[in-house]
Amino acid sequence: MTMNALRTDGIVLSRTNFGEADRILKVLTPDNGVVSVMARSVRKEGAKLAGKIELFAVCDLNLHIGRGMATLTGAKIKKFFGQILADYDRLQFGYDVLKTVGKSVEAVAEQEFYNLLLATLQSLDDLNVPLSLCKVWFYLHLANILGHGLNTATDANGMKLVEDSSYDFDLHGQVFTFNEYGRYTTEHIKFLRVLAQNQPDVVSKVKGARTLADDCLELSLVVAKI
Repeated sequence: MTMNALRTDGIVLSRTNFGEADRILKVLTPDNGVVSVMARSVRKEGAKLAGKIELFAVCDLNLHIGRGMATLTGAKIKKFFGQILADYDRLQFGYDVLKTVGKSVEAVAEQEFYNLLLATLQSLDDLNVPLSLCKVWFYLHLANILGHGLNTATDANGMKLVEDSSYDFDLHGQVFTFNEYGRYTTEHIKFLRVLAQNQPDVVSKVKGARTLADDCLELSLVVAKI
């Protein structure tokens, strides 16, 4: 391998047609952040690299790094998350995830974004994981990376969140507030803590996970500032 050659895994965030047959790719890599890549002639019929740089896939990429945009010299798909395409709602959320990560990674260049995206695509590809759970998990972990994660330890007064209590969530202050008849119970708090420490497929096995995820979706959107 020369100094101008790079082989890396990558997940395509976006594809833009360029000229008559080329395509510009925005690729998220585990170790090199976002890389803009020129894929020449890939839109020609019978092109060697056609079908090897798909969305919703982990791709093994060979790149030539020049002064400007990198050039794609080789590619193959290592893992294609095809089940996402089989469900319209999962597909639409998948597009939203790619777009959101693409915008967020420009603001905070962290390796965690690749892991977040990969885990989210894996969960969307697993039809046993409820879509609402995939969403809540993604939004809460995105918020953590961006530095404004959910506090599941203390309430608005700095008091420890305790069992057998109920809380509301202050959407403006992004903090739980004690309310005897609040929307969020001990089970919700426990669920959110499990979400913070585990992958979606593990969380999906929690009793009542689908209902709890549905209940927490609005909260997760607010925390992620979507």
